[in-house]
Amino acid sequence: MASLIECVPNFSEGREKSRVDAIVNAMKRDGVYLLDCEMDADHNRSVVTLVGEREPLLAAVLSGIGKATELIDLNVQRGAHPRLGATDVVPFIPIEGFTLEDCVLMARELGQKVWEQFRVPVYFYEAAAASPERVNLENIRRGQFEVIREEISSVASRRPDVGDPRCHPTAGAVVIGARKFLVAYNVYLQTKDVEIAKKIAKAVRFSSGGFRAVKAMGIEVRGQAQVSMNLTDTDLTPIARVFEFVKREAARYGVQTQSSEFVGLVPKRTIENAAEWFLQVENFDSSLILENRLAAVTGGKSAVGGLRVGVEPFVEQLAAPTAVPGGGSASAAAGAMAAGLAAMVAGMSRGKKAYIQFDAELAEAQANLGVLREELKSAIDADAASYQAVVSAYRAQKNADPQQVHGAALAVAEALRGAADVPLHVAECASQISTWVGALRKRTNPKMGSDLTVAAALAKAAFDGALANVEINLESFDAGTETSFIEAARIKVTELRKKQPEKP
Repeated sequence: MASLIECVPNFSEGREKSRVDAIVNAMKRDGVYLLDCEMDADHNRSVVTLVGEREPLLAAVLSGIGKATELIDLNVQRGAHPRLGATDVVPFIPIEGFTLEDCVLMARELGQKVWEQFRVPVYFYEAAAASPERVNLENIRRGQFEVIREEISSVASRRPDVGDPRCHPTAGAVVIGARKFLVAYNVYLQTKDVEIAKKIAKAVRFSSGGFRAVKAMGIEVRGQAQVSMNLTDTDLTPIARVFEFVKREAARYGVQTQSSEFVGLVPKRTIENAAEWFLQVENFDSSLILENRLAAVTGGKSAVGGLRVGVEPFVEQLAAPTAVPGGGSASAAAGAMAAGLAAMVAGMSRGKKAYIQFDAELAEAQANLGVLREELKSAIDADAASYQAVVSAYRAQKNADPQQVHGAALAVAEALRGAADVPLHVAECASQISTWVGALRKRTNPKMGSDLTVAAALAKAAFDGALANVEINLESFDAGTETSFIEAARIKVTELRKKQPEKP
């Protein structure tokens, strides 16, 4: 895709999944891609990340705003996060082939259509702001829906940029704009005292003397104080510097930081900068990162066929009449999806009042499933690489000189061991995922039982497929060779089969 614009609409609903799903489904269009949908029950807010071409993206976002207007009533909606509208804020961000000025024009066009079709008044902010005092979102959203509903017609400075000076009776107003990439970043404190979070927020945000490109507020989330921040330029003010400052400020009040979180997506460079900061790596350069170097020399694909550039390319490669990727890679991919689904279910229940007694267990599940997911993602390429190693070893053996025959045979055996080890590890991971799926059934929202059923089915497919690959590879050894390795592998297979993954 030659040209890309990102849009990150924020909707004032983070508790009813059916409503959020309806809004997201309304935005589905050819040429528009959903990158992320982050639901937060405490903030009662969902952040959706879309990318696409100009016209389909405009149509998609307009449809999403219409569905949110239909489903969300701000008269009853409450949450920790400030809000002005059912669709609270809609920023456009230039990614590739577009400028910030192009995004301003999109914001203005969308604003006009929102008023014409849904009678929701519109304010413009950031680069699209019609006046300097409306550049900052907090100025527009001051007092939230309850205040703007009263002041929109009586206070001149609060009249909308588009539409009549009256709020939509249930959907309020919407703020639309254009900006550079923003990182939503929150730090939790080990205290319930929100006043401490507010003091830290005041110290860190630029508007009250803190860091440039940092906006912050102190709020309560799940009975815990949180410093909630928007970082509008992480090159100007690195995230590591922000975290360290919040940590030191908290210490002044005798409080420690507990954890931090991203809301939505974050640029890779932001994480690279944080790693450089905390690890104090000398002469660090992003080209030292393996994946970055591979992308540079392979045009963005992975080392073995570009297996992880997306689901569709991977599926098409599976269908191609080539040996790799094959069943081993597909098994690893199925396991990775199982881990991802199970982690999603754990995350959707974590922090909810009905499951708060399981919070520690759900956090443990998320952490372990995350590790398993990454290992299985790596196994997708590892399986293909191990096959290529076997092919190369056999080819070398075939062409070996008489004095090289023994060494070539050893190389074949080593390659076969590797080809058996990879799917054996995949089966072990799949078995662990299945155990976590079973545990989550009793600790998560039963309405998400179908997601766990799919996760269980994928885990079992990964398990069965991986062990089938192990058996095939063990049969490839010459008779009477590698007997100790084969025996140990078969014992492991037997042990794993005794712990069959749960039935979907």
